Amino acid sequence: MGLVKSDGEIARIQAILSNPRFVNGELLFASFLTESATVARLLPPGFEPADRPVVTVGVGRWESNCVGDYEGGSISVAARYGGTEGDYVIAMYMSTDAAIIFGRELFGEPKKQAGVGIYRQGPKMCGWIERRGIRLIEIKADLTADLGPAQTSEKTFNIKALPASNGDGLQSDAVVTVADWDNDVRVNRTGRGSVVLRGTVLDPIDEIEVREVLRAGYLEYDLDCHVRNIGSIPAAEYLPYYYGRTDDWSLLSTEDTLKSF
Repeated sequence: MGLVKSDGEIARIQAILSNPRFVNGELLFASFLTESATVARLLPPGFEPADRPVVTVGVGRWESNCVGDYEGGSISVAARYGGTEGDYVIAMYMSTDAAIIFGRELFGEPKKQAGVGIYRQGPKMCGWIERRGIRLIEIKADLTADLGPAQTSEKTFNIKALPASNGDGLQSDAVVTVADWDNDVRVNRTGRGSVVLRGTVLDPIDEIEVREVLRAGYLEYDLDCHVRNIGSIPAAEYLPYYYGRTDDWSLLSTEDTLKSF
């Protein structure tokens, strides 16, 4: 249990890294149509838009075998990469450092820390993501239909990249990953909903237009996940997208706070 791990500890850690599980999850989600041009602009080189410009937003809470209990949410767009269809993650927010570090370093997820809320009153639910005093995502739903238990699967695309140590570009080419999710759904409700996206200079997610909400839903479920590399993007080509998935560090300076005092 020390700073340098033994062979046995390494084996235990790698067993979890290769088979993370997220259980007793509760997820409120909604899907909506946005502008086709927006999806095309947000997708990095090598990706193609899906047939329809569908965006999915979700807010929830989970237990896990790897990062403890946490809350979080995400925004993703339907896309293709090399013939594989899935959801490309635009932004992701988590409530704990363990959840942020694990997903960012292993999957390449664009995670940031934020406050999360999810509430239910009968068939009506609401959920939100709040960061730096702004509610970036709000979902409201009236879930009147019960679809029953199900076994489902989905894929999500992410990009693993690191900035160069001297701050000039990326350290190396970006790696495209796909996560294969197998979901054991116990509760599956659906209905109508609404979505509000608000933006800030650090989180400009309001660039994604909400044109038509297609559906809303709520799941209680367990998830198994396996991640693999499926491609790469040259560092120079991916750089604008990388900086779009992180905070703009140039806007977080406080060194001149007292100069005019």
